[in-house]
Amino acid sequence: MKKYTELDQNERKELYQSLVVKYNECKAKGLSLDLSRGKPNSIQLDICQGLTAVDMSRERCFSDGGFDCRNYGLLDGIPEMKEFFAEAYGLNKDDIVVGGNSSLQLMYDALVRATLFGVYGSPRPWSKEEKVKWLCVCPGYDRHFRITETLGFELINIEMLSDGPDMDAVERYAKDPQVKGIWCIPKYSNPSGNTYSKETVERLVSMECGAPDFRIMWDNAYGVHDFNEDGDELVNIFDLAEKYNNRDRIFYFSSTSKITFPGGGVAFIAASENNRKQFMPYLGAQTISYDKINQLRHLRFFEGKVSKLKEHMLKLGHEIEKKFRVALNALDTIKGLGIAEWTEPRGGYFISLDVMPGTAKRVYALMKEAGVTLTPVGATFPYGIDPKDRNIRLAPTYPSIEELEIASEILIIAVKLAALEKLGV
Repeated sequence: MKKYTELDQNERKELYQSLVVKYNECKAKGLSLDLSRGKPNSIQLDICQGLTAVDMSRERCFSDGGFDCRNYGLLDGIPEMKEFFAEAYGLNKDDIVVGGNSSLQLMYDALVRATLFGVYGSPRPWSKEEKVKWLCVCPGYDRHFRITETLGFELINIEMLSDGPDMDAVERYAKDPQVKGIWCIPKYSNPSGNTYSKETVERLVSMECGAPDFRIMWDNAYGVHDFNEDGDELVNIFDLAEKYNNRDRIFYFSSTSKITFPGGGVAFIAASENNRKQFMPYLGAQTISYDKINQLRHLRFFEGKVSKLKEHMLKLGHEIEKKFRVALNALDTIKGLGIAEWTEPRGGYFISLDVMPGTAKRVYALMKEAGVTLTPVGATFPYGIDPKDRNIRLAPTYPSIEELEIASEILIIAVKLAALEKLGV
């Protein structure tokens, strides 16, 4: 099979014309398919349905320590929930503060507090700095970028490699005292699906930083989202940071948003004692306490056992892997053509597709015209600008298998058409 760059003008023209016919046939079907966000589909949500049936009668509303979870109190969460998260993610329970349903809200709050009041070790609130710069691993998560952009930070692109961010670039930028932190999704990163290596994590926690209040925003959203028992291993960042006396550098986040119900889960932040002592008074001014009934409900659903959580995640992983296999099988049909590259994750929610530079917007437009909605091109980069116009985030989880097969077929046609147009037909 020839690469597209090896085809002569006549071969490209003939191939293009045949693809246009197929594309028009697909467009004539009047489809309306959505691959824009990593949402669970109804099958995955059905696996979680038992959460709604958990017995929360009066006598079940008390924690093991006898606290009435219907009432105010326990700002940092019920002890059992902290212990559950600690075991599931390999953390120290004393480092954990259990919040509401959204880890993204906890991240936003953490950076707003830093802007207004600074963090532990800050010479001043970040709002008093001449400029705040932030490192953004990309392709990455658009909602992360939106938080720091909203706060007026200057966003700096850091390339994602197979083992995590380009650490040579990170270390170089981190020496600038105006650089205050970095966004990280360390396991099955959004959208690449890559997992950070031990070397990468160790360099993050040991590197020289120009800002004494540099923070790693460690969003381990997919920490337990393996497709099967043979998932990626992520080193414990706090353990490595301890070695370099840099535990204060880390703000660690996760939630049950795609473990149970999106928008109805339980989130947490984990941080050092110094960090917690600094931010807890501000958190106490923001809220009296979070939803402890929901914390208890989740504990009852998993019977308080991480082993039950693992069983549950394997059920979800099995369903998700089937979707990924459909998309990856379709992509395999263009392997060797020299028009695209993609990741093949062992967990998480996304596939990162890099098409021929300068063609991602065209692929997106072709897909939209054919009735398939993708994540907008550029969303995986700060300010919504992909400098090479090549990255597309694929989110296979929401459509049915049948819908995904159709969408994948159209995607392959669109990638080919856009590449041929770029090469000249």
